[in-house]
Amino acid sequence: MTHVEDLSEYTCCDEGSIEAGGGYPARRTASPMPLQPRPDRLTGPPAVAPAVRCWGVQPVDKRYFEDYVTGDVHAFRDAAVVVDGEEMVAFARRFDPQPIHVDAQFAAAGPFRGLIASGWFTGSLFMRLFADHYLSTVASLASPGVDELRWPVPVRAGDRLWLRATVLRARPSNSKPDRGVVQTKGELLNQDDVVVMSLIAVNLLRKRSVAGA
Repeated sequence: MTHVEDLSEYTCCDEGSIEAGGGYPARRTASPMPLQPRPDRLTGPPAVAPAVRCWGVQPVDKRYFEDYVTGDVHAFRDAAVVVDGEEMVAFARRFDPQPIHVDAQFAAAGPFRGLIASGWFTGSLFMRLFADHYLSTVASLASPGVDELRWPVPVRAGDRLWLRATVLRARPSNSKPDRGVVQTKGELLNQDDVVVMSLIAVNLLRKRSVAGA
């Protein structure tokens, strides 16, 4: 019989969580380190914000639960993606055909003064950056979901979007000794460093000590 994982302990509402009044952990102060861009990804001018830590020597194929440290902030400015207008509209026509996403004339007369991306398209761009640069490819096991998904600012064709990930909490699993639970505040920012999307993700990651890596 296939074992079904009990994900009840992995919500963002467990002990010490944000909703329970625990608040965000203070950001860990660390010396900035040069980002290590993956050569097969879109890149732009490198920049590192103060008090931002990046793994450097731990690429995604060598990253385990122990490498996700509460309070660490990881900025991936040099792995930005530019929003393709044709791709943006094609996605909306198939999955979210609201006029503000697909009808240029209607959108121009509306409050946004032009076409804007579907939030789900923006979420897809976020997920690609999150998977390429933040999540481990060898230790990521699953995710029970996300909380507090927000799209505070519209995304438009030509915007240059980059990922910032803050480790809100990293703790060993209460029921599975081979893994840990990582809560991350994920943010997608545009070329003006304005947050266009944010969420709190929960990911289950295998421990290096158990994997023998």
